[in-house]
Amino acid sequence: MTSLSLRLSSPVTLATLATFAALSLAAKGASAQISTAPGYAIDHFNPSERGSEWFAEDSLDLRGSLRLAAGIVGDYADRPLVIVNASGGTVVAPVQYQLALHVGGALVVADRFRFALDLPVGIGSGTSGYVGTVQYPAASTGLGDLRLSADARIYGKYGDAFTVAGGLAVFVPTGSQSAYLSDGQARVLPRVAVAGDVGPITYAAHVGFELRTATDVLPGYPTGSEIQLGGAVGLRTASRHLVVGPELYASTVVTSFFSKQETPVEGLLGVHYSFADAWRVGGGVGTGLTRGFGEPIVRGTLLLEWAPAYVPPLTDRDHDFITDNVDACPDVPGVKTNDPKTNGCPASDRDKDGIPDVIDACPDVPGIKTEDSRTNGCPSDRDHDGVPDTEDQCPDVPGVRMSDPKTNGCPPDSDHDGIPDAEDACPDVPGVRTNDPSTNGCPDVDHDGDGIPNAEDACPDVKGPPDPDPKRNGCPAVYIQDDQIKMLDGIHFAKGQAVLQSDEETKVALAALLTFFNTHPEVKRVRVEGHTDNQGDPAANRALAARRASAVIAWLVKQRIAPERLNAMGVGGDSPIQDNTTEAGRQANQRIELHVE
Repeated sequence: MTSLSLRLSSPVTLATLATFAALSLAAKGASAQISTAPGYAIDHFNPSERGSEWFAEDSLDLRGSLRLAAGIVGDYADRPLVIVNASGGTVVAPVQYQLALHVGGALVVADRFRFALDLPVGIGSGTSGYVGTVQYPAASTGLGDLRLSADARIYGKYGDAFTVAGGLAVFVPTGSQSAYLSDGQARVLPRVAVAGDVGPITYAAHVGFELRTATDVLPGYPTGSEIQLGGAVGLRTASRHLVVGPELYASTVVTSFFSKQETPVEGLLGVHYSFADAWRVGGGVGTGLTRGFGEPIVRGTLLLEWAPAYVPPLTDRDHDFITDNVDACPDVPGVKTNDPKTNGCPASDRDKDGIPDVIDACPDVPGIKTEDSRTNGCPSDRDHDGVPDTEDQCPDVPGVRMSDPKTNGCPPDSDHDGIPDAEDACPDVPGVRTNDPSTNGCPDVDHDGDGIPNAEDACPDVKGPPDPDPKRNGCPAVYIQDDQIKMLDGIHFAKGQAVLQSDEETKVALAALLTFFNTHPEVKRVRVEGHTDNQGDPAANRALAARRASAVIAWLVKQRIAPERLNAMGVGGDSPIQDNTTEAGRQANQRIELHVE
C-alpha cells in the first residue's frame, strides 16, 4: 500500500513547506476502521486589535477615553494543508486555500485600558483525503473562534521610545472544526507587548502563552499549548501617516519545544496608511520561513478600518480660564496677556492703576491703559490739549475741556455723533462717519448698503439678506461685531454632554461658521468660549463648557481649519446673558461664543 502523509506547502522551495504528519499503514490483508480527523484551527495568523499600525503586532495606541476603532482584516492562505505521498508528490489538498475575514472592534477607556473583539469568517476550499485510516475532510465555509480581549498600558505611552502593555485574550469556540477554523474548545492567551518610536523608526514585539486543551487532533504529532513570539520594525514616514516594514511571528508547541514541525515561523511585509484623521488601509504579503506546521506557500493580507485620530483634551490645571496649551504658568492662576511668555502668569500692580506690572510700561506711577506697549500704564497728555490722558476721552486728538466726562478732551461735537464739528458735514444733526467729506457726519439711510434701511436693519453696519424676523433682518449668518464673531443660529449639544446635536439649526450654524473661517484668512486667532447656565456645580459646568468648546474646535479641525487658529475656553455659568431663573433664560445662557484674539 502507498505511504501517505500530511504536510504543508513550502515557501522556501515554493513546492512544500513542512511535513505536517506522516502516517502509514502496511497493506498486509488486515482491515482497519476508518476514522475522521476532528479538525483544528490551522491558521497561525492572529491579527492585532483594531487601531494598530501592524498586522500581527500591536502599536499600543491606548490613548483617549471611550475611543473606538473598528475594521476588517482579510487573510488569504494558499495551500495550508495537503496530503503527499512518500516521494513528496501532492495527492489531494484538504485545504487548497483558506480566506478569513476578521471583523473586529476595540474600545479604549481611561487613557489606559482597551477592550476588543475579533470574529473571523472563514471561506475555504479543498478535497477530502486519507492518511492511513484517517480521513481529512475538505475545507468549507464557516465561522471561526470569537476572540475577546482586554489589555492595559503598564508603562510609557504611544509615541514614546518604550511602551509596555499586558493583557488576556480568550478564544470562544464558536468556529467550525471541520472547516479547520476551530479546536472545538476554548483557548486562553495571556500576553505582554512592547512598542515604541525612535525618530522615524517604529517597532513592536510580543510574547504570549496560548493554552490549547485540544491535543489529539493529528495522530502521531504533538499539538496543544504554545509559546508565541513576534516582532516588527519599520519606517514611519509621510508626516507619520505611512508605516512600512516587515513582521515576524512564530509559535512552538510546549510538549515538542522548538521541534521543526511544531515551530512554524512566518514573515510578512506590510504597509499601513492613515488618512482623513479617521481611516486606515493596509496590505501585506508573506510566506513561511521554516518547515513548520500550519504554514502556507503564500499569505496575503488586506485591512480597512475606522480609527479616529486621538485629540488631546484641553485642560486648565490652575482654573484661571487660560488653557494649559497657551498658559505660561499652567499651575499658578494668573491673568491673560498678549505676550506668550507671561500669558496666564500672576500679575502684580505696584502703582494700583489696574494694569498688571508685566504689561505696565510705568509700573511705579499710576497711568492709563493704552494699546501701545510703550505707553500702556503711563500718565500722559499725548495730544497736548491740556487734558491729561487719564481724563481725556480723545487722548490722541487735540480737543477742549468739557464738563461731560464722556466728551472731555475731545474736539467740539455739537450734535454728539462722535464726529468733530470740523469734519462733520451735518454738525447740528447726528449722523454717521463716512469716507465722503460731503456726507461725513450726516444721517445714514442705509449704512451697510444692503438695501435694508437702517431703521429696519438689525445689523446696520454689515450687509445681510432680508428676513421676516426683525431680529435677523439684514444680518449675515456669521459676522464680526467688535471683537466677537456673532452667529444668528445657535450650536446645540446633547443635554449635559459635549456631543454636537444633529438638528438643522446646529448644522446651519456650523456650516456658516466654516464658511466664515474659509473666507476670512485674516482672522488668525479665535477664542471659542463654552457657556452654561448656573445649574449644578460651577467647576463641573466649566469643565463641560470647555469640552463643548473643544467639540466645536474638533469639528472645525476635521473640516481642515488650522488648529492654531482656535483656542478653547470653558467659562461655565460665570457670564450669563439672561436671567437664570427662567427656562428660556437658562437655554439662552447655554451657548457658544467666539471672540477674535
